[in-house]
Amino acid sequence: MAYKRTEHYDEETTSGLMDNYRKVLGLLGEDPKREGLHKTPERLAKAMQYMMQGYQSDARAILNSAKFHEPISEMIVVKDIEIYSMCEHHMLPFFGRAHVAYIPNGWITGLSKVARVVDVYARRLQVQERLTLEIMNAIKESLNPLGVAVVIEAQHLCMMMRGVQKQNSVTTTSAFDGEFQKNSTRTEFLKLISSNLSRSR
Repeated sequence: MAYKRTEHYDEETTSGLMDNYRKVLGLLGEDPKREGLHKTPERLAKAMQYMMQGYQSDARAILNSAKFHEPISEMIVVKDIEIYSMCEHHMLPFFGRAHVAYIPNGWITGLSKVARVVDVYARRLQVQERLTLEIMNAIKESLNPLGVAVVIEAQHLCMMMRGVQKQNSVTTTSAFDGEFQKNSTRTEFLKLISSNLSRSR
């Protein structure tokens, strides 16, 4: 086989999480030993490590690993990047899309690296407001562009499944730096992320 994807989990972390999840199941009134829940603590332990993998990654190192000198200064936009994150207040998921743009100042990065940076910060316990700023700051500090813009639109299960139970609410956050603080540049960016270019062909 030329390619095989594998997953690796820290044994000590997995074991500790499994013990705690068994206790949680018991405290909730369940029997962790019954057939349907027998492997649930292990599955949960591995799922949480997967969803929190952003703590093990360095966004700036990712950007610098594919950093290329290019004498261009036109806006680069990567939009509709899927995000899946976990609210730090209730540990319930929030999910949606991130739109990221920057204007190069002599350096560009691989397009996939922009999406990877989004994942690095999304795969942690988060609030959407901080997530937006962290993505912007990583690109700003690594590439020193003329400007950076980040907009995130997300739905939060902590608002949908509990509390106010507003299933159709969407939260939008934004962060703009440099040239994107100018109305004309910001308007161009917002127009690009709002359009569906594939349908206009």
